[in-house]
Amino acid sequence: MSKFRKPLLIIGLSVLASAATALAGDGEHFKLGRVATPDELLAWDIDVRPDGLGLPDGRGTVAHGMEIFDENCASCHGDFGEAVGRWPVLAGGKGTLQADRPEKTIGSYWPYLSTVFDYVRRAMPFGNARSLSDDDVYALTAYLLYLNDVVTDDEFELSKENFADIKLPNEVNFTDDDRTKEPFYADKSEPCMENCKPDKATIKAHAAILDVTPEDAGEDDQPASGGIE
Repeated sequence: MSKFRKPLLIIGLSVLASAATALAGDGEHFKLGRVATPDELLAWDIDVRPDGLGLPDGRGTVAHGMEIFDENCASCHGDFGEAVGRWPVLAGGKGTLQADRPEKTIGSYWPYLSTVFDYVRRAMPFGNARSLSDDDVYALTAYLLYLNDVVTDDEFELSKENFADIKLPNEVNFTDDDRTKEPFYADKSEPCMENCKPDKATIKAHAAILDVTPEDAGEDDQPASGGIE
């Protein structure tokens, strides 16, 4: 017996024992990390529902929103939301959704104002996200409504109290996801996995007989077989 086999055997048994110990302790607390504090959870839990649930306290006017937009947003989105270069267009686009190149803006496509507020609050301005106060976000959202003619009063003030009253033009064209009512989803029977089709597939014709395989492709003076002359 080789003098190396016994140490290798011992090492192998040690590895197996360690693995068995790890499996035996599966699910136990390994004292890594800690429980998140309520303030830490609150910092992440900032989503807003279409009915206004989750909105922070605050308010902001169209005029204030224009000041914030000019300073933080216009360099990418244009002075009036028309966009600069390939940056996203924020305003306009009404009546273009059925065009070959629709403009999907807040006024032409977006369904809910909560999406606008949540995105601005979470991700804007580009490169400096979460730098705006809640009042600033209300003001910016109000200004975006003004750019899209959803509100026409330049003294309009958006707040938590009147937020749910604002409806975007395209909301009516969005419907609830009802795929679970379709036959494909409603049928809960087990799918067939073998011997599902009683009849075997039959070959009715070969490509050579159908004359669909080009034989002389590439020759300039002769059309390919099966091609259109």
